[in-house]
Amino acid sequence: MLKFRTMKMHAPNKLNADGSTYNAQDDPRITKIGKLLRETSIDEIPQILNVLKGDMSLIGPRASEYYVLDTYKKDELPKMWVRPGITGYTQAYYRNNLSVREKRLRDAWYAQHISFALDLKIVFKTVSTVLKRENIYTN
Repeated sequence: MLKFRTMKMHAPNKLNADGSTYNAQDDPRITKIGKLLRETSIDEIPQILNVLKGDMSLIGPRASEYYVLDTYKKDELPKMWVRPGITGYTQAYYRNNLSVREKRLRDAWYAQHISFALDLKIVFKTVSTVLKRENIYTN
């Protein structure tokens, strides 16, 4: 997936206890411009090329790394039924404010209830969440 680089080169991979990515306002791994790009979600713009290529959708769950698929529980698997998106239900409504399990469950719910009306709500909520800068940091 294409994104703007927001971290310093060779930055260590820091994870929280639940396997989610460490994300703090004072994270020394993030560049100064990277902080702005992340807070405004501008770092997601290059993913439009992924949508045009057909690798992603505008709306859908956050993509998962292949090596974590064996950690999924049965009730989380419907998340994998749909193409990953630039924004999605969990990003719009919760951004970074959920555990990995809660994100997977909500993404699975989305995959089972996908509709044009729901996607339209997600688009409007995404704009609101980004403009208000809600739930950017988890740590």
